[in-house]
Amino acid sequence: MYTRRRRGYFVLMGGCLILFVSAWSFVRIWSIPAAIGMCVVAMVIPPVAAIVGNSRSRDDRWWDEPPRNDEPNKPDGHDDSWTDLGTKAKRRR
Repeated sequence: MYTRRRRGYFVLMGGCLILFVSAWSFVRIWSIPAAIGMCVVAMVIPPVAAIVGNSRSRDDRWWDEPPRNDEPNKPDGHDDSWTDLGTKAKRRR
């Protein structure tokens, strides 16, 4: 999961660097408009790479999720999950 996202991010960013460096290293010799076009494409890739690198699949645990706990609730019937925090604060007011 994490390796899939990281690999996708680095592949896209590597392609971006290859486009940018090759555009101004040797493509500009033959065609300036093609080099500019390659740079425009390279300019669009980093936001796409950020989206790919931060995308979440079904199996991923996200940073604000509580750990999955298969244990039943405590004997007193109270569950210490983070979702109860908001309701406790409202009851106290």
